[in-house]
Amino acid sequence: MAEVKIMVGGRQYGVHCRDGEERQIHELAEMISERVTKVSGSSGGLTEVRQLLYAALLLADELVDQRKASRTPPPPVPAAPPPPEDDHELAEAIERLAFRAEALADDLAAQLTTS
Repeated sequence: MAEVKIMVGGRQYGVHCRDGEERQIHELAEMISERVTKVSGSSGGLTEVRQLLYAALLLADELVDQRKASRTPPPPVPAAPPPPEDDHELAEAIERLAFRAEALADDLAAQLTTS
């Protein structure tokens, strides 16, 4: 078990984590601290506990939004065109297939970056 010193809302805390997870704990603490700063700046006079509560609510709200977005089904894939009759049609068919493949790759990449 590793012990990590993190800063949240201007205060230092000691947190235990598994070996190798120290960097992630620091990144998570930074996310929380950003929300605490946002909350404390918009609502003066909140206790430390309330600041942490509101920061947790902001993070949970973002998580719910991301989960909803990931459940949105992808757009339907267009039907394949009929087989070509000549070389010109074959070239056009290949071009359409390449366009479809690129569109699918773009959609997949977008889904992976939002997950």
